[in-house]
Formats: sequence, structure tokens, C-alpha cells
Amino acid sequence: MIPALFSNNILIVSILGRPSPLLGTLRNTFSCRYFRGVPNMAGDIPGNLSNGSAKHDPPRSFEVVVAATRELGIGKNGKLPWRLPSDMKFFKDLTLTTLDPAKKNAVIMGRKTWESIPTENRPLPGRLNVVLTRSGSFDIATVENVVICSSMNSALDLLASSPYCFSTEKVFVIGGGQILRDALNAPGCDAIHLTDIETSIECDTFIPPIDFSVFQPWCSSLPSIESNIRYSFVTYVRVRGQSMESQTLDNDQVTNGDLCKNKIEIQQFSFLSKLIFDRHEEYTYLRLVEDIISHGTVKNDRTGTGTLSKFGCQMRFNLRRSFPLLTTKRVFWRGVVEELLWFISGSTNAKVLQEKGIHIWDGNGSRDYLDSVGLVHREEGDLGPIYGFQWRHFGAEYIDMHADYTGKGFDQLADVINKIKNNPDDRRIILSAWNPSDLNKMALPPCHMFAQFYVDNGELSCQMYQRSADMGLGVPFNIASYALLTCIIAQVCDLIPGEFIHVIGDAHVYRTHVRPLHEQLQKQPKPFPILKINPEKKDIDSFVSSDFTLVGYDPHQKIEMKMAV
Repeated sequence: MIPALFSNNILIVSILGRPSPLLGTLRNTFSCRYFRGVPNMAGDIPGNLSNGSAKHDPPRSFEVVVAATRELGIGKNGKLPWRLPSDMKFFKDLTLTTLDPAKKNAVIMGRKTWESIPTENRPLPGRLNVVLTRSGSFDIATVENVVICSSMNSALDLLASSPYCFSTEKVFVIGGGQILRDALNAPGCDAIHLTDIETSIECDTFIPPIDFSVFQPWCSSLPSIESNIRYSFVTYVRVRGQSMESQTLDNDQVTNGDLCKNKIEIQQFSFLSKLIFDRHEEYTYLRLVEDIISHGTVKNDRTGTGTLSKFGCQMRFNLRRSFPLLTTKRVFWRGVVEELLWFISGSTNAKVLQEKGIHIWDGNGSRDYLDSVGLVHREEGDLGPIYGFQWRHFGAEYIDMHADYTGKGFDQLADVINKIKNNPDDRRIILSAWNPSDLNKMALPPCHMFAQFYVDNGELSCQMYQRSADMGLGVPFNIASYALLTCIIAQVCDLIPGEFIHVIGDAHVYRTHVRPLHEQLQKQPKPFPILKINPEKKDIDSFVSSDFTLVGYDPHQKIEMKMAV
């Protein structure tokens, strides 16, 4: 096994060219028109070759892999002050695995890092070892699968040249500290794989902070505890070469020209190893949709449209570093925010949303629809005692959307917040929209009907049960809505967001949505955006739409799907 020192203080250099658009694949074609002069190298390396007047190919880009504490400490006395077998396994899997079995990965390291590897483990097996040194006396010319370079640039030039560009699939640079400091936010860094050590550990070697105006999370594991150390694996990808501007709610209505300045510059991320690429949480949604279309049960439904359906499904979304707003199509973010604030207010008046340009409840509040479900006496736009009413006035007698319900019924949302603050271990922190005695008064019985909240290690998680889920049109909205609710309540309760778990009873795809969903399934996810909430707001009833800002939401285009009513 490699000592823990090497499993973390690693800089991964991808020698792959820009990726193909194919999902989950790493097909790349290299053009090696030159071979630069390099220092003496071991084994079968050609010597004294000149590129003459050949045009230089661009140097390789790279990915950084590092374990660091929250204080950005990476080591003490030249060693890692922790031992995490799972992290060592992750390092081994990442650096050894290749898509093409005929190729190897390369690992680049400093001289001190090389010398700190136990003799019996040098060179790191199954990989080309590239050692950086300026010492002329450093001679390992007799060691197989080892080459020497004088600098990172010369190593990247070497690996961009023949024969290495043909025989090496990926390049991993494994420390030491100075290499990491130089490379972490360098222009050639395409991704950062961070083992985030949450437990406080004394260190004397540090790295600079990640530039989050340039990098966004691609995937993040749930926290694990090993050797009494809490940690998680996070991958950040470069999305642009310069600082990224925030996207606010108003961006939903700006011109295409204005939107361009908020777009990420890098649109394809399949240069990532499959181990990392497939961990993007949007694939949880996409795979479920694909499974329902391929294997779902054909069922009739109240709308007469017809569905493909599966029963009993679950999706999980990590809220600690990014926000699960789907990227394979544009999700109506402003609508998500305004509808949730409307729920929180207890309103049942669809016209409140209409006045803000939000028309998602127009169909169920129309005169024709209300008449069709027997609510002929109900004013158009009056949806009855739906979500917000049950959240804030459960048990109160519903009159109409104009009545004042202040102090009436049971305020479940306030009760949830009170329990989270004062009795966080309570197993009854429940928010329910399902009130059987009121169902016949509602324009539409609750689909997302039940949520339970859970506090652990200063984090707030939410599990929501949805009895009926329109996978194409509704679920992307539902994911974002309850993730946002969790983030809001976490801030109100001085906690940090943990996880959103989405449990679905009847998960269905309407037959009219199959074709547009096939289109969506061809899209490659992009990094989820980051949500920023006005930190001054601590009262659940004080939030307004301008308190929420998305950073880096640059999805694929909108895909039209007609709502089944």
C-alpha cells in the first residue's frame, strides 16, 4: 500500500484533450507533432530529440487531488497527520484505473515525495512515475517506469509529446506541498478532488483556498467517520477562466445577450474519470426517468393522458456544497422561489402568483377546472385549503381565499422550527399537507404531502414523501422547492443544510412527455449551482425573493412539456 502521504497530497494532471460529448466516455484523439528536449530520463526514453521548427502542441491540463482540513492544512512534519484507508483506496482506484487497458496513468511527484515512499513501494506500480527535481545528482536512470523532469511545465510538455501522449491516459501529480500551492488554482487546473477533513487536526503545511468564482462542485459524498475523523470526498470542476458573476432571480427575464455573461465557459466534463463523472447527483434523476420509460407499468390516470409508472423510488441530494437545480434542462427558478414563499405565507390564492408572472397554478385554478371537480361555488383562482393553508392553519375551517386565518388552526411550520431549535432529537418533526377532512375542498390534493426533518452534527436534513410524482414536469421543481425549504429552515435555526431525500410513491412519466424526456436524457449534466441566502434573515416569515441568489446556474435550454390537467 502507498503511505497515506501519497493518497492525498496529489495533483492530478489530465493528459486528455478536450472531451467528446458522449456521456460517460473518455474518447480522445491526440496529435503529437513534436517532442521537446527534456532532462535525462530512465528506461527507454529517447534522448537528445529536438522538435526543430515544429509547432508546439498545447500543454496538458491537470486535476488536483488533495486532502485538507477546514483550515486548509495538508500535513505536519512532512507527513499526513491522519490515516484514512478509504482515502487510500480512492487514490489507488483513481490513479490506477484506465479506460483503455493498453494505457497507463502517470503520477508526477517532487523528489522529497519520491524519497518518502518506502523502497519496496517505489515506483508506484502500474503507473508511469515522473519525478520533479532540479538536482543534477539525483540519478534513478536504472529504475523502470520512472522519468525525471526539472519542472511541472517540462513534465506537462513531455507528457504532451510522443510517445507519452499515446501511451499515457491520465497524469496524476502527487505532492508535495509546494507543487500543490502552485497548481491548485493555476489556469491549467481543470478539477480539484478534495478529501475534506472536517475534524480539527494540527498541521504545519497549508494550501491556498479554492477559488470558488472559478470552480463549482461536481459531486460530493456524504460524510464518513474513520479513525474518529469525519471526512467526505468532493470534486470541484473549473467552469470558467475568470471570476463568475452571480445570477439573481431577475435573470429569468433578461435578454439572451445579458445571460451570456453568466454562462460557464466549459461545457463538457467527460474528461473526468468515470469513477467521478458518474457521481453527479443529477444522474440519480436521469436514471430513474430512463428506468421508468424503459420498464414502467402502463397505467391510466385521472387526466386520461396515460402514464408509465414505477412504485417506491428514492433520490438523495447533498445540500452541503451545492444546490440541486437540474441542469439538463432549465428549471424555472424564480417560480420555485415565489411558490415556496407563497406556501410559507399560507396563501391559497393563485392570483397572487399570477400577478408576479407565475402561472404554474393557473390550470388548477381555472373556472373550467374548478367546475370539473365540483367546486362550482369557488371563485376562480381560489385553490382551497392546499399546501400553505395546511402548513400554517391545519384544522382551521376553510372559508375562502380572502378570509383572515390569523391565529386559527395549528401552525405546523412554526412547530417544526420550534422543535428543531429546542428539541432537535425529536422524531416528530413533521410537516404534513395531507388532511383527509379537507381533501374534497382542495382544487388538487397534495402530491408532496409529508416531510420529516432530522438534525445531526449541526446539519438539517429533510425527507419528503410524494404520493404522486410527474417525473418530467413536476419533480425537478419539487426537488428544488424542498431543498430550498430545507436551506431556509436551516438558516432560521442556525444550522447548515445536510441532505434532501425524496421518496416517491407513484413515480410516473406521462406518455406526452416521453419524447421531450428522451431529448433531456441526451444532455450531459453541468455542475449544480451554489445557493446564497441573505444571512441577515432569521424569521421564516421575513424572506422575499431577492434574499436568494444562485451562483453559476447555466443549464441546457428549456424543454417544453405540457402539463396534464
